[in-house]
This record gives sequence, structure tokens and C-alpha cells, in this order.
Amino acid sequence: MKGFSIAVSTLNFTINLSRLFTFPNPITSSSFKLKRFSIFSVAQLPAPAPALRLYATMVEDPIVLTEKEEEIFKRLIEVVEHYNLGTQLRVAGGWVRDKLLGKDCYDIDIALDNMYGREFCEKVNEYLSASGEETHGVGVIQCNPDQSKHLETARMRLSDVWIDFVNLRAEDYSENSRIPTMKFGTAKQDADRRDLTINSLFYNINTRSVEDFTDRGIADLKSGKIVTPLPPKQTFLDDPLRVLRAIRFGARFGFILDEELKKAAADEDVRVAIADKISRERIGHEIDLMISGDQPVKAMTYIADLKLFWAVFSLPSDFEPSIPDECDRLCFACLDTTWELLNLIGRSSFSVTGDQRRLCLYAALFLPFRDTIYRDTKAKKIPVVNHIFRSSLKLKASDAETVISLHTVAKKFVTLIPLLVSKEDIQVLEVDWKRDTIEVPIASKLRILTGLLLREIKEFWRVALLLSMQLHPVDIVSSTSFSNENFELDKRSELFQTVENAITTLGLEKVWERKPLVNGKEIMNILEIKSGGPVVREWQQKMLEWQLAHPSGTAEECVDWMKQTQSKRARIE
Repeated sequence: MKGFSIAVSTLNFTINLSRLFTFPNPITSSSFKLKRFSIFSVAQLPAPAPALRLYATMVEDPIVLTEKEEEIFKRLIEVVEHYNLGTQLRVAGGWVRDKLLGKDCYDIDIALDNMYGREFCEKVNEYLSASGEETHGVGVIQCNPDQSKHLETARMRLSDVWIDFVNLRAEDYSENSRIPTMKFGTAKQDADRRDLTINSLFYNINTRSVEDFTDRGIADLKSGKIVTPLPPKQTFLDDPLRVLRAIRFGARFGFILDEELKKAAADEDVRVAIADKISRERIGHEIDLMISGDQPVKAMTYIADLKLFWAVFSLPSDFEPSIPDECDRLCFACLDTTWELLNLIGRSSFSVTGDQRRLCLYAALFLPFRDTIYRDTKAKKIPVVNHIFRSSLKLKASDAETVISLHTVAKKFVTLIPLLVSKEDIQVLEVDWKRDTIEVPIASKLRILTGLLLREIKEFWRVALLLSMQLHPVDIVSSTSFSNENFELDKRSELFQTVENAITTLGLEKVWERKPLVNGKEIMNILEIKSGGPVVREWQQKMLEWQLAHPSGTAEECVDWMKQTQSKRARIE
């Protein structure tokens, strides 16, 4: 029998745009509409319309076990009965939730009511050995509060599935720490200490039944609501990480955040606790899961609505230029548009998956910070994005470097887009990021500049081009065009595909994989010098440009050009 429930929510907010366009080098000088956020020139700002969101949750009842799950649970019950342990075995949390939602889940956590996980695993191995079966190694995950591991967890492999074992527990939080004092607890206490009611359900293996000790976990799952088992403000003050988890699960399942939960999450005391009590590694981990999930825009929208942006994405104390108060909304608007374009373009032109998709969304979210810098202890200018990744979120340095590169290349792309899509002969070609190239016709110079740009970002060039769609103005045909909600989105998608086709036509799609026709040693021989240095590097660059300008050229022709150019330079000098 399946339970079926529908919940309807209306999300409606407006953005004060009067100061958005005071931001240095704004996203675009033209009007630009998004589906969830609107960035218009103030004169063209339409009346806000609420966005209707419909949630429907199908709940499986009872839980249907797979053959492997039946095998694992049967073995565990055999251990309990053989040694007369009297242990109630309960699968906890996410596995129960996902099974009730009819989803596959291979993350099985077993909660024990009268012994520690390590002890029970030893009993399992003792039983396997007595039965003449192969025993398994037991791994112990030590208590690690920064990783949300407040109790020791034992792990072992059964039927090729990793199982975690931990005892039921109760928690007591001190005032200034998110690290609780832990002790054995009842199933009710264990359920109440969890972050959300939908994560507090148990599946009792002994009785083969779902247990809902909060008396509302199943109901909230059916109605699609994100609720804490205990009063939300105290729950969040005890462990502020639960705010981000509530947001992540709400976005992941498309559930509605409970009104009391939202009020508590937006509370100033809770915002301070997020900054003071949670390690930056844990914040970064939760944000990374949101960005990598199926609903990154929804997750970031919750963060915006709850006014948590600056608590999560903290900036250095001194940065320049200044940013407007509404910058957080602009960040989310950029993310929203990029997500829409990514889905629209990706189906027909290219697919950005995995790390590229993740870094594309980070680059979009932080696009308004692309020109914002701070100074390190040596007064060196550092992009603020670097601080957000490495200090605020404690993510990989390589992530910061890639996003900064994407911002740089996206800005450079903007200068080339009109030239790449032009149907007329180009008379002048000047860009501020590469003023000097070898002397070639303008059409060949465009190929050089485009090739150098793609070599700079390599396989991420489509991501950079996608980002540049937000920086490049799109002409508006007439105000009546706004009757089509996706008008500008379609135009930007069309522009992206036009530029992509132009790059493909130029034969530059994987230009970074092409090897130089002439290597450094050959250049040294031609110049009759014994060691490399600036002169060799200069000629390597020039010969790369020649190769880009002459896609069918041979090594011999490239060498001849170099000799002629060198000879001409010598005569001038």
C-alpha cells in the first residue's frame, strides 16, 4: 500500500535592484531576465509573480528488502540469537528514508541498543569463524567531531556491502561547543537528537518494521516537509551544521522548509553560531554536496532566503572595490541563469558533468566577485574567490585556481564574441589582453587569439564560454518580447551555439592537444645558442601563433618563416 500526499508552497520575493548596477563592471548593461530572479534595468522591472511549487511524495509501506539486504539482516539476527545478546538491531537514518521513498540505498547504518559497534562486529566474526566461513576485517572510525562523528563507529563488510555499527546515543551540548557529551541512549533519545524528522526513522530488523519515535517522521516524509525533531532554534544552536543539512535535504527532495525551522535558521544567534561553532571544512563539505546535487539553485535560494550567505561565504576583512548589499542576490541570480543555460544548452550541444559541472556552478555563483581582490601579508593582490575557496570553504586550492581562470577567460571571451559571430569582414581586431601578435591578416589573427584563449583554459573552454554569456549583452528586439519568459535565455543559448560552431569551424575544438611543429632545441639550433631562456620562450610563443595562423603549415614552412623573420629583425637592428 502506498501513501500519497501533496503539499503546495508559494515562494515570492523581490530584489531591490536600485543598487545592483552600482557594482563595478556589472554582469550586463542590458536587461536580463531569469526564471527565478530578475535582473532588469530598473525601468523595465516587471511586477513580481509568485513561483508555485508543487510537491508530491510517494511513500513505500512496508519497506521492500532486496535479496542482499535480506541476506545481511538474516545473518545479523543469527548472531544475536546464537549468543543470546538480546540486541535490538535497527537500521537508522538515510537508508530508511530512501527505502520509504522507493530509492535504492547502499549506505546501511546499524544502531545497537545494548553494546558498542566494535563489540558486535567481533561477535559477527566469532560466529562466522565457528560456522567455517571467512571472517572480515573490522575498521574503527574514531570519534571526529569536525567530521560529524561524535561516537566511535565500527565498519565491516558483509555480502560485499559495507555496514556501519554504532550504539544508540543521547547528547548533551555545552554552551560554546558543537561537540556533545555522548552516552548510551534509548531509541527515542537517539531519534530526537537527529537533525530532521525524516532522518530519525528506524527499521527494526528484529521485528521487520519501521519505527517512528518522533511520531511525525513518516508524516513529514509524505507531506514533503523539513522539520527538526525538537524545537528548531535549540536544535540549531546545539549543532549549527544542521541548518545546512536541512537546506541540503530540502533542496535534494524538493521539500518545504517548516516555517518555525526557517525562522530559527535565520535567527541572528544561529547565524553567529554557524560562523563560530562549525569548522570551515564541514561548511565546505555541505556546500559542495549542495552544488554537486540535483538542485543546486534551490539550495542556494534557501541560503539567500535565510540570509546565510555571508555566514557561509565569508570574505576577508579588507577587499576592494566595495560591494553592494544586494551582491548575494546577484550571486544567486548568476547561478540560476547559468543552471538554466546549462540545462538548455547541454541537451543539444555538449554535456558538462562531474567536476566540470561543479566548478561551472561555483564560477557562476562567484561571478560578481571576479574583479574583487584583497592583499596578503606581502601586499600582493589576491582574488577574493581564492579566499572563499581556501579559507571560507576549505576546498581544494585547485578548485580556486580553476574558477579564477574561468572568470579570466570568460571576460576575454566577451571581447572575441562579436568577432566570432560577425558575418562581415573584420576591419580592426584589438583586445586588451593580447595586444601584440605576429603580423598576419586579421582573419588569421582572430584564429590566433581564439586558439590562445582555448589553450589557456583547455577542456573547460565551453564552461568559460557559457559564463561569458552572462557578461555579453544581448540585444532586446522590443519590450513586447518579454511576453516570452525565456526570451533572453533562448537568445543567449543561440549565441553560445553560434560561437561554439564558429570555434569548431576554425578547427580549434581541441587545440591544446596539438604539439608544436618546432621544439625548443630546434629553435636553439636555428638561433645558434647553447642554452634556453627568454629568447627561446619568445620564439616558442611566436611559432605557436604562426601554427595557429597556418593550420595546414608544415614544420619546414614554420622554420623558414622563423629564419626570414629573424633575418629581417637583424637587418632592422
